[in-house]
Amino acid sequence: MSQAVKFVAPKANGYCEAAPGHPVHGPYHDTEYGFHNRDDAVLFERLALEINQAGLSWLTILNKRAAFMAAFEGFDPDRVARYGARQKARLLKDAGIIRNRLKIEAVIDNARVVCELRDRHGSFAGWLDLHHPRPKDQWVKLFKQTFRFTGGEIVGEFLMSLGYLPGAHHAGCPVFKKIAQQKPPWMALAK
Repeated sequence: MSQAVKFVAPKANGYCEAAPGHPVHGPYHDTEYGFHNRDDAVLFERLALEINQAGLSWLTILNKRAAFMAAFEGFDPDRVARYGARQKARLLKDAGIIRNRLKIEAVIDNARVVCELRDRHGSFAGWLDLHHPRPKDQWVKLFKQTFRFTGGEIVGEFLMSLGYLPGAHHAGCPVFKKIAQQKPPWMALAK
């Protein structure tokens, strides 16, 4: 009989010590967190998950990730941007996701914004690149002007998790070396 791996909440930059070996946090830490990605669906998913994490644990969100993926149709911004009252009602009844009206409406509205940004800048990543580099407080201000339900923690984690801000991994973490080979936006400016 195997015992469940207990996850101890990390201290500052402690995710690199706490996540490895954990059945849910480990794979996310090792293969996604801090890695630069330019795919609009991935960027939109990460923003939606960060919004839904507000007030909850990241483990809760990771455990519900497959349900979120199904509920929001693969986080295809075009599909989600077309959601109306019927889809909102469906999402509010879906026990597999976070059934918070404000968060659901923010994700839908933000899908529309992602589509507009893609139309104007070629992609969501193109819009991010246009505004990079900037300090976190300026990113937060920009996101609040552009998206719904995007406070400092949500924006900071979103950008850090996708390589636009430093801090996802400490320099001694083996994953840091993999990320360094990828040359994420924040690292390109750190020279």
